[in-house]
Amino acid sequence: MNDDTTRQSVLFPSLFQRPLRAQFDEQHGSSDGGAILLKACDARLGVSRALAACLVDRRQAGKVEHTVRDLVRQRLFGIACGYADGNDAARLADDPIHKLLLERDAITGAMLASQPTLSRFENAARRSELYRMGEALAETVIERHRRRLGRRCRHVTIDLDPTDDPTHGAQQLSFFNGHYDTWCYLPVAGFVTFNHEPEQYLVSYVLRPGNAPATRGAIGILRRLLERLRKAFPRARVLVRLDGGFASGEVFEFLEAEGCDYVVAMAKNKRLARRAARLMGTARRLSRRSGKTAHVYGQTRYAARRWKVQRRVIIKAEVVRHPGREPKMNPRFVVTNLKGAPRRLYERVYCARGDVENRIKELHHGLEIDRTSCPRFLANQFRVLLTAAAYVLMQELRRRAAGTSLARAQVWTLRERLLKLGARLERSVRRIVLHLPASAGWQNEWRRIALSLGAVPA
Repeated sequence: MNDDTTRQSVLFPSLFQRPLRAQFDEQHGSSDGGAILLKACDARLGVSRALAACLVDRRQAGKVEHTVRDLVRQRLFGIACGYADGNDAARLADDPIHKLLLERDAITGAMLASQPTLSRFENAARRSELYRMGEALAETVIERHRRRLGRRCRHVTIDLDPTDDPTHGAQQLSFFNGHYDTWCYLPVAGFVTFNHEPEQYLVSYVLRPGNAPATRGAIGILRRLLERLRKAFPRARVLVRLDGGFASGEVFEFLEAEGCDYVVAMAKNKRLARRAARLMGTARRLSRRSGKTAHVYGQTRYAARRWKVQRRVIIKAEVVRHPGREPKMNPRFVVTNLKGAPRRLYERVYCARGDVENRIKELHHGLEIDRTSCPRFLANQFRVLLTAAAYVLMQELRRRAAGTSLARAQVWTLRERLLKLGARLERSVRRIVLHLPASAGWQNEWRRIALSLGAVPA
């Protein structure tokens, strides 16, 4: 217990039938008792070990109190538990569960690293180390699923999606982005899906300047992912799904040279609008007749000025109707090299990428990956990599919850129901006992996940 922690109690004299006194005097308690599941996930995946191996410790050996791996794990587990800000380090410094997660004595062990130590740690990472960390994160996730699926993996889908990361200070490479109408960074997130599973697994998160075009770095990310995925799943067919910002001749040529299937959205232009005019007329007639939104699908062959060849373009001619509003013309275009009916390709293949938006919402609202307030760009990239790694642990936790009521739970729900459990810790010479609430609402799910992660009935 910190010396400056108040032990003074408060009294509610008339709130209940009898006076109630509240006091903070539980010496070996924690509000993150369920977080030992995170350590079990990390032990299976090896995320913290892989990331720490990419970093070079340049500190003077005689002055080191916290190893690089301990610093990585402290931030990793802290972010997953909802402590996105490095300033939270002071509140967790003597928490018995968080010390236990770093394999320290939960009661008498040394306190965790302070906020200044973590800040220096974040700012010490170099570009080459961050590059290796990004590769290590992707390799860890892909290897995990190679062991899980092996030769049963027939299809791999890669989704890249840019998002905005608003900035609020003098951060390096922060620029005003007209599309998002804010000063920001413009990171791109990469996800992979295996076979037809519902989960998209995060494998890449690259921070970019706020004025970066969507295509910046895309080919490099795809090249690295394809190399690792094909090594792990040599028999699998790879599909790449991208939004309209990635539609460029260079990206299409790369995907075709790599032998990938692709569906890539493309922004409307005058030539495409003319090609869609007949279909839009049909959609207007159908919408007028039914009084509802109408869709008509078609296709054309199209080549932009800088393209070397014509490519197949799926056309979705849509007229959107809302009560009290004028009908809205909404033509959509998707470039693809897949065969099949236009409607099926658009609705069942391309539109399936929409669930990636839910994963990005989890990153922003569940783990606060946009907490990039450091002045240095590389330090912010380090932060988002640690947050991405924390999300990988949470995705593993969700996968272990398959068959329970938490199988499709969002990150914040997993945290509230599995990690945020009040706990009292007892330690003896032979063992550690973690007392969790007997009234915990999701204790059956917690036990089932614990058993899947290597625990045994006691």
